[in-house]
Amino acid sequence: MTPEDPDSDDDASVIARSRQEPSLFAVIFDRHSRHIHRYLARRLGPTAADDVLADTFLIAFDKRAKFDPARSDARPWLYGIATNLVSRQRRTEVRELKLRLAVGPPAADEGHADRVADRVSVQALGVRLDRALAALRPRERDVLLLTAAEGLAYQEVAEALGIPVGTVKSRLNRARGRVRAELGAFDLVKETSRHG
Repeated sequence: MTPEDPDSDDDASVIARSRQEPSLFAVIFDRHSRHIHRYLARRLGPTAADDVLADTFLIAFDKRAKFDPARSDARPWLYGIATNLVSRQRRTEVRELKLRLAVGPPAADEGHADRVADRVSVQALGVRLDRALAALRPRERDVLLLTAAEGLAYQEVAEALGIPVGTVKSRLNRARGRVRAELGAFDLVKETSRHG
């Protein structure tokens, strides 16, 4: 790692160096905070995501001496920390999903027909998806959101959650099946009420 350009080094090198120069840990934050925040916002909502993001990086900073230098990418490690913090708030997460269902979608801007139509479609899907996600077991929801929403590979999810790759695959398979069933059940109810 060159003192002039820590951005060109892998995460393991930056983290190792940050043990002597703590300000270098900001490079890790700059590289990964956007991804971790997006994940947290999907899980907890934007307000809670800000707080949990800060906690994630504080924990990572405090535990940087334990970071495995064989890992060149810190993102799975950070997702693991974030997921552990989310697991402490599982009840809040489910309540948030249920609240979004009860309250309904936010009001659309008037006067923009195309935007309104797009928003209604997205909101309808969002409500259905929130319902399906709320119905998942927490461990399945973790795996589904890390793979589908965050784009992590099976191995990265396994590292983030500290579980075998086979467990990631089986949880993902169950989660996908349950989400499909929930979304399909919604369509069947909608069709039945339309024709019945």
